[in-house]
Amino acid sequence: MLRKIVYIDENKCDGCGLCIPNCAEGAIEVIDGKARLVSDNLCDGLGDCLGHCPQDAIQIIEREADEFDQEAVEKHLGKIKSKEEQFTMGCPGSRAITLERENNEEINVNISSQLRQWPVQLHLVSPMAPYLKNSDLLITADCVPIAYGNYHQELLKGKTVVMGCPKLDDIQSYVEKLSQMIEYNDFNSITIAYMEVPCCGGIIRAVELAMDNASKEVPIELVKISIDGKRIDESN
Repeated sequence: MLRKIVYIDENKCDGCGLCIPNCAEGAIEVIDGKARLVSDNLCDGLGDCLGHCPQDAIQIIEREADEFDQEAVEKHLGKIKSKEEQFTMGCPGSRAITLERENNEEINVNISSQLRQWPVQLHLVSPMAPYLKNSDLLITADCVPIAYGNYHQELLKGKTVVMGCPKLDDIQSYVEKLSQMIEYNDFNSITIAYMEVPCCGGIIRAVELAMDNASKEVPIELVKISIDGKRIDESN
């Protein structure tokens, strides 16, 4: 049937997840770093989520879509609430969690920093910085070094690094800066270290778009870190 329904522009969406708690039907989820409509029949087309998108990526359009189904919505919400590790209707990256550690004894270990350059924040690093040339680049989400205890020895050692938060920062500025970096420097490899929360996937999307803009092929390794500090490796 022809009806009004939510449309999400993936080119504008940065995966922040602010639209999710404002959709009472649970029709929107962040998947692969982008907000997406789960199913047409879960969206009532009223647009309560519209005013909560900082990127203006959501609008109401009229197209052929399955009829809104309140019964399906109730079943969908029931499934969400029943999942033990589901972050329900809020943004997963903002959920308050207390992490229990088995060993709370004080451990004194001196670990040398593996940082080889300054600055490290992506918006401060010049694409022409001499330390970038012919290097192995580590692009890391801000939370990773805090969550992952072996960050310096396993991820940072031997690499140059740029850091940022794909949820709080402007993803388009990331794309532009990374495009220049990839264009100007012959990187040996790029490692992307990011957290398991959905909004953190935006940093992967930024690198993908930058790679397309620069028209270069660089080997990429994905390293996903869980909230409790475990490493889950993924590769392209």
